[in-house]
Amino acid sequence: MQFDPGLDITLHDSELAFDYGPGVVGPPSQMRRLADIRSSLMDPCCDGPDPVYGIAMDVYRQGDAEELRRRFLLFGVVAYAAGRLGEEPVRSQGHVHARAPHSGWSTPELFEIWEGRAIIYAQEFAADDPGRCFAVEAGPGDQVVVPPGWAHCVINASEINRMVFGALCERQYGFEYGGVRSHGGLAWFPVFADGGIEWKRNPRYLDCSFKVHAARAYPELGLDAAVPIYRQYRRSPETLQWVSEPSRLASLWHQFEP
Repeated sequence: MQFDPGLDITLHDSELAFDYGPGVVGPPSQMRRLADIRSSLMDPCCDGPDPVYGIAMDVYRQGDAEELRRRFLLFGVVAYAAGRLGEEPVRSQGHVHARAPHSGWSTPELFEIWEGRAIIYAQEFAADDPGRCFAVEAGPGDQVVVPPGWAHCVINASEINRMVFGALCERQYGFEYGGVRSHGGLAWFPVFADGGIEWKRNPRYLDCSFKVHAARAYPELGLDAAVPIYRQYRRSPETLQWVSEPSRLASLWHQFEP
């Protein structure tokens, strides 16, 4: 891959599935089908690659499992197909993280792009007024944080190349789709236009602010932009504990920008 994540993982040449090298443990990839995400697409009847992406949750280096479980942290890897879904790029469906039983929070998520070009789209609410909306453009090595309670999706910004990323998230993860599905998707739809990505507003939401920007560093979260997130975890697990215990940084989240 284009970025060394600190884990010996390779992507199959012809499948959206991963192989694990010596000392790395992970499950077989699960495939997400086009039918699984249609309800949040701009054109729910569109054609596109199927499966849309492959995902493997609970990947770790041998010896790390017990500590990850104790901290309610989970590391996953995801590979997106190239292509398009109608006018849109390949992407996941919009969702909000369900509240984790141990913390009572809808927890944040920390993404790291390994290959290709990605966009992390996030909006404050899945209600009629979506609040602030952001599209964060990211490439290999970039880190992106979606704050607690925000509706979001991940997008492959390329029509011709696959995209791969890792993510650190809450072990008791769950997804809520109702608000996004009731609005026929998120507040903004990405579409291919003139060799790039443009954005169309979803008229089922109230008008809202929208900002597109490049991935940034997050010194306020204790993240080191120069070090892969799994290596940061191994070096100092406590510095990433806010992923499963967002109350530790409660004062930051109200005005936080991805």
